[in-house]
This record gives sequence, C-alpha cells and structure tokens, in this order.
Amino acid sequence: MTTSTTAESSTAAPLLDLQALVAAVRRRRRLWCSLALLGLLVGAAVAFLLPQPPTAVTKVLVAHEEDQPNDPGTLIRTDVALLQTTRIADKALKSLKSQERAEDFMQDYSGIGLTNNVLQITVTGDSDAEAVARAKALADAFVADHVKRIQETADAEAKALIDQRDQLKDQLAQVNKAIGDGTQTNGPESSADLESLYARRAELTSQITDFGQRAAEASIGTPRLVAGTQIVDAPYAVRRSLPRAAATDAGIGLFLGLFLGLAMAAVGAVVADRPVLRREIAANLGASVIAELPHRSGRLWQRRWIRATRERLTASLARTVRGSAEPVSLLELGCARSTSVIALALAGELAADGPVVVVDGLPGRQLAGRRPKPGDPTVVSGGSAAARSSQELRIGVGSVAPGTAWTDLQYLGTQTVLVVRAGHGSAAWLHTVARQLADQRIAVIGVVLIDPDPRDRTDGTLWDGLHTALRGQHERPARQKNTDRRRTERLPLWAARVPDSDQEAQ
Repeated sequence: MTTSTTAESSTAAPLLDLQALVAAVRRRRRLWCSLALLGLLVGAAVAFLLPQPPTAVTKVLVAHEEDQPNDPGTLIRTDVALLQTTRIADKALKSLKSQERAEDFMQDYSGIGLTNNVLQITVTGDSDAEAVARAKALADAFVADHVKRIQETADAEAKALIDQRDQLKDQLAQVNKAIGDGTQTNGPESSADLESLYARRAELTSQITDFGQRAAEASIGTPRLVAGTQIVDAPYAVRRSLPRAAATDAGIGLFLGLFLGLAMAAVGAVVADRPVLRREIAANLGASVIAELPHRSGRLWQRRWIRATRERLTASLARTVRGSAEPVSLLELGCARSTSVIALALAGELAADGPVVVVDGLPGRQLAGRRPKPGDPTVVSGGSAAARSSQELRIGVGSVAPGTAWTDLQYLGTQTVLVVRAGHGSAAWLHTVARQLADQRIAVIGVVLIDPDPRDRTDGTLWDGLHTALRGQHERPARQKNTDRRRTERLPLWAARVPDSDQEAQ
C-alpha cells in the first residue's frame, strides 16, 4: 500500500531560511572572492603609492594636582584636547621659526593618553629630522604651557588665601583695639563684652593661622607639579618597513573587501529570491528533481563521474520516451547549452529504435543553426517540423525563460522535462512557469537540475505528487488493474495543486 502525505505542515515558514541564504552566498563566491582580492591589491597598492610620511614620537609625563587613583582618564583627555589648540601650535611654530599656519600644523600631529599621566605625541614632517624637531618643539610648548597654567593657578589660589588672611588681620586689629578700650571701663556689661571680644580674637587668630598655612601649602605644591611634568621619552623617528606596511594594508583591504562582498552577496540573495536548494526548486515548480548535472565539464578526476551521470540520465529519459504515448519535450531555464547536449544525447539513444527528429524551439536557433556532424540526429526548426513524416519520433527542445511564447510549447510536447539551472530563476518566475505549463496542459514529469549546490542535502522529491515524477509513471496502472471498470483518469499537471505563494511552497 502506498501512502500520500497531502496534509500541509502547520508550522509557518521561517522569515529567513539560513540554509538557503548560506547556499546562495556560497554560489556567489566569485563576487566576494573578487572583492576580497581587489581589496588585497588595493591595500598593497596604497602602501606603495601613498607611503606613510616620516613620523616622530615623544612621550610626556603630565602631573595633575587633582590626580586620583580612580580617575577614569578625564584629566589626560583634557590634556589631549589642549594639545590640539592653536595656542600650543603657535608656541611650537615660534620656537621652530616657521611661517606655517597653526591650523595647518594641527593637522600634522596628534596626541593620545597612554595612561592617566603619560601623553604620547605623534608628529609628521617632510623628513625624519624635521619630524623630530617638530615633536620636540611641540612637547616643549605643551610642558611650558602646562607649567604656566599650574603656576598661574597656584599664584591665584595663594593670592586669594593671602587676601583673605589680610582681611582677617584687619578684623583682629579692630578686635584688639576694642579689647584695649574695654579694659579701661568697669562694670558687669564691660566684663561680658570683653569675654566676647576675647573669644572673637581667638577665632580670628585660628583662621589667620589656617589661611597662612594653606597659602604656604599652595606655594609649596607648585614646584612638585612643575618638576613632575617633563619629557620622559625624547623624540625619535619611527622606522617603518615598507613590506610590513604593505602586508598590513593588504590584510585590511582583504578583510574589508571580503566583508563588503559577503554583505552584497547576502543582500542580493535575499532581494533576488532565487531558489538554489532542491527542495525549493521542486516546491516552486510542483515537480520532483530526477537528476543533477554540473554546469561545466568539471575537473579531470570528475569527468568520469559526470559522464556516467549523463549516461544514466539519457537512459532514464529514453525509457520514459519509449513508454509514453505522448510526445516529450525538454524545456530549459538558464541552461540552453546543457539542454541541447541532453537532447542530442537522448536522440542518439533513441536512434536505434527508428528515425528521430529534434525540434529546435530554442531562441537563437542554437540547434537548427549548428553544423551537423556525422551520426548526429536530424535537427529542424519549429516551422519545419510540420513537414516531417509522422513516423519519425520527435523530441522538442524549448525554453521557459522570460519572453517565451507559452502557446507554442504544447506543439513541442504535451509532456516535458524541465532543465533548470539552480539559482537562475526567481521564486516568482518558477511559479509562473508552473502555472503557465498547467494552463497549457503540459505535464511536468521531472526536473533536471543544472549546476546544483554541492553541499545541498535537501530532498527534491514531492512525496505527495507521484504523478509528477518519473517513478510514478508505471505505478498507477498496476495498482488499478482490478478496480472498478470506470477507471479514474490520472490527473495531469494542470489539475495538480500548484503553490499559491512562496510561503506555501516552502
């Protein structure tokens, strides 16, 4: 007993089929490999055509009054920002006695904080000596500016503290005068006033002492910060290796080109929606995949296997044609040359049974216009086929590419084998082919897949459509031999169920 799984899966089709996407991207390996190679060559060329200018590097130790162990790097980032100012650039240019504009000079150097207190300065120039001189002048200008700001800050703080101390001294002098005047009077009230004045004098004396100490500390702390800000790594020219730079730039170009190529291939595969896997092509065409052939002749060690595969396909098609009461055609989509080869091989296989004529319905007269070789079957165009003898076996060869005259396909054969190149037609066009053939009542008895994905492990058989596969051609009469006299007519493809959408087909 044979079962037919006609129930549809209740699970929804995935929004993005990763397996199909990976297969489509892998088939476009020429694109992303070419872009990766282009990026490699461009990166290497950039290293030779646009070499890095002479560069000098120096390191400066920067001391901050507000240094904290948990500082996230805010102070050193401030120093980097101050380094990129016209004030520092002007001082460096003046020490170099250069007439260059500060704005232009700022484009030739940069700074980066290595730690919270170490600043690295990188400067470029026309030569190594000039780059080193620029780096030294820039480092000296930055140190001088930083020291000046420290001293100005310390002086301003000390002056403010001293001014406050002097104001307190004036108040203390007034209090001392009041105490001297109060000692000359007697009475309870004068005693209370004297006690209040004595307390005030003690408070002012303490504050004066405190402000004096703080002013001294502010002055004492400045030399420590000044001495802590210095050049710790003298400017030196960076030695650059051209081969190493070329290798680095080439590697970066290779990565960027590969990334761009993969992105373009992935986006193109999603937008184009060209089925590659066997299961997708079979589902969209409503017919099973019966054979696979490579698009090219293949490598030397693969030719024997390819030749055996072609022979098996030819023998299978020959048995189908011999056992069919209706004419059979081959219709191609994206592989006219492979279809022509299959048709000629099939005609040669059938030539032993009698005269065979290949009717060329391909655009461009690829078969009818070819130069025949000894032993080749007769090839005629579609217009000349009607004048041939009815005793000859006809094999029609046509196309279902965009622009096909659909009404002419039924004259090539009422049964057909579709020869489809994987990844050539979109899912929408495969649906169109299936519907147009169904409208013309042309039964699709199988699909020959050209240039399949070598890593495709999906099943291209429609298990719920035995009547559309070669393996089902001879099963139904045997099963229906002893059934009711009113034999149920086998449904042709035009009565078969064709997917209504891409999601339903998947």
